[in-house]
Amino acid sequence: MGDFYQTGVITTLHRLGKPAVDEIERQLEKYAEIRPIALILPSIYDELEGKALPKILETLKKIRYIRRIIVTMGKTNAEQFEKAKKFFRQLPQEVVIIWNTGPRMEALYRLLHENGLPVGPDGKGRSVWMAYGYAIAEDKTRVVALHDCDILTYDRELLARLCYPVMSPTLDYEYCKGFYSRVTDRMHGRVTRLFVTPLIRALKSILGHLPFLEYLDSFRYPLAGEFSMALDLARTLRIPGDWGLEVGVLAEVYRNTALNRICQVELCDTYEHKHQELSPDDPTRGLMKMSVDIAKSIFRTLGQEGVILSEGLWRTLQIAYLRTGQDTIKHYEDDAAINNLYFDRHQEGMAVEAFAKAIMIAGKEVLESPLDVPLIPNWNRVAAAIPNFFELLLEAVEEDNA
Repeated sequence: MGDFYQTGVITTLHRLGKPAVDEIERQLEKYAEIRPIALILPSIYDELEGKALPKILETLKKIRYIRRIIVTMGKTNAEQFEKAKKFFRQLPQEVVIIWNTGPRMEALYRLLHENGLPVGPDGKGRSVWMAYGYAIAEDKTRVVALHDCDILTYDRELLARLCYPVMSPTLDYEYCKGFYSRVTDRMHGRVTRLFVTPLIRALKSILGHLPFLEYLDSFRYPLAGEFSMALDLARTLRIPGDWGLEVGVLAEVYRNTALNRICQVELCDTYEHKHQELSPDDPTRGLMKMSVDIAKSIFRTLGQEGVILSEGLWRTLQIAYLRTGQDTIKHYEDDAAINNLYFDRHQEGMAVEAFAKAIMIAGKEVLESPLDVPLIPNWNRVAAAIPNFFELLLEAVEEDNA
């Protein structure tokens, strides 16, 4: 029996019955006439030489409801950018590449900084934010969808289901978050399974009912990198520039739209992409850095909601999280057993203990710099500060792509 259970305060759109990709795509082609969509692909050059992106492009060649693709590239030098232009030229859609580390774009980033609008270092958050800005400047689309470029299990169904809730004029959602199962011969997604969900539930046990925590706990996979949204909503979002991107975007969506305009959709049967090391002794890399950045994003949002942040809160939270995380391990161990999956309880326990340290690191950093919020200003503010910025952005990207 399919899982049709509705969780929390947002709508969950499940994957039930036999997939009807052809019918969904037929409807999307019709919807694209009134709600044209741009697909944003945040990428780095290394992914062009990987296994996932070439397969993604082969799939995109067959998609007719997407006519505009915005590739936003970081960590790319001049030689690599020229190769990237040739690589993406095979697509039949209109394709534009934003060279975020090129001299023209770097000049725009300096201009933003000079006007009191720092956007942080090169990274996924900055690349995504600039792609939103380009889509707004072009004014050719009404919806944007985004997914990573390292999805090994990518197919037409994933993309169609991601786009449908926002493109459909009858469903009419403003924001749609993807979710999926990450299982091979074992369970993956440690940061979601063992950190984010237990952290949110530990916070709920300490702070009681808070609408924001109930909202976060409604998402089946809050760290999924796949989402779609109305372009008008993208204007208002302040994008985090670090690993807190996905949770930070959820917080911004919560502040800027109604709950009944937010949904999550099951994209596929299973999902596989690259995995990162835990790095338990180094909070500057791997899953430890990710967990610290995510925790800081959640803590600062709670501060904005009026929660008093203190050292005592972090200490209590660390204890509550450890108990919740350890209980969660037992749940997953039993789930793995009945499904004949490999499960290393020791490694799972090490992850929970490392994530408990991440809570204290994040809490300390927030207390020391409560206003040091790594959020990029929204595009409405940029337009107010630099009225001709959109024209400068279009010119820079056009010259880079010439």
